[in-house]
Amino acid sequence: MTDSHGAASPGERAAAVDLHSHSTASDGSRAPADVMAAAHAAGLAAVALTDHDTVAGIPEARAAAAPLGLRLVPGVELSAVEGDVETHLLGLHLSRPEEIAAGLAALRDMRRERAIRIVRRLNELGVRITFQSVQDQAGDGAIGRPHIARAMVEEGWATDLRDAFERYLGNGRPAFVSKDRLSMADAIAMIHRAGGIAVLAHPGHAGTRARLEALIEQGLDGVEVLHPSHSAEDVARLRTLAEFLDLVPSGGSDWHGADDGPRTLGTMRVPEEWLALQDARVAERARQAHT
Repeated sequence: MTDSHGAASPGERAAAVDLHSHSTASDGSRAPADVMAAAHAAGLAAVALTDHDTVAGIPEARAAAAPLGLRLVPGVELSAVEGDVETHLLGLHLSRPEEIAAGLAALRDMRRERAIRIVRRLNELGVRITFQSVQDQAGDGAIGRPHIARAMVEEGWATDLRDAFERYLGNGRPAFVSKDRLSMADAIAMIHRAGGIAVLAHPGHAGTRARLEALIEQGLDGVEVLHPSHSAEDVARLRTLAEFLDLVPSGGSDWHGADDGPRTLGTMRVPEEWLALQDARVAERARQAHT
């Protein structure tokens, strides 16, 4: 038995999965192989690697997962827009990640140009970090605001990541630069071309019936029900809506490498049964593509 947040009952450790995690291929702090090792240590049956705008970590993760007897769910997290609102979309079960790689390369270029503009704006505000220091933080991963924040902390311009975002990098703050835009319809289509299913990420209280119905018309397959940012009320509502609207449920820790706290890998205890529902939706989409 699991509770409304997917946690096992006392004395019981139900099979669980985690379908939202990040590695150094984007803005996580652990290499893809280390993410797999952490998932195995957490007793997970499966884990999805969902790096921002890149599938570059999937080969390493796949090679590391196999000898552990761990199932890897190849994935990605895309930033798209509905109107003027940025929305995160998970692509899960990507059977043809190469189909999405070219489009993702363009998105990574957009992220790099955005980071350059943010650094330039920080310099104008007196924060003297360099773009090279941001690149050093990102390594081979897709550059994001967390890398800029880490560079600021390392060079003494912020006390921690929260401070960097609250004073400079967050939406509406002095160094914020908006992203170039990928529409939700295009993002969903990219995921489907790669053989995956499209899942609305951590919608929280904004996961309303009207919004989900509008996205279903664009091809949405599922909704992230379990996420550290969701309240118990969010979880209950989204679970009910997923069943009513025939959306597959999903969930995960949104792990970026923390050793503890609410976003530690496996903490959400997502039921393995949800993975089976997703497998069925993947098979259904494959049948539709061949009819």
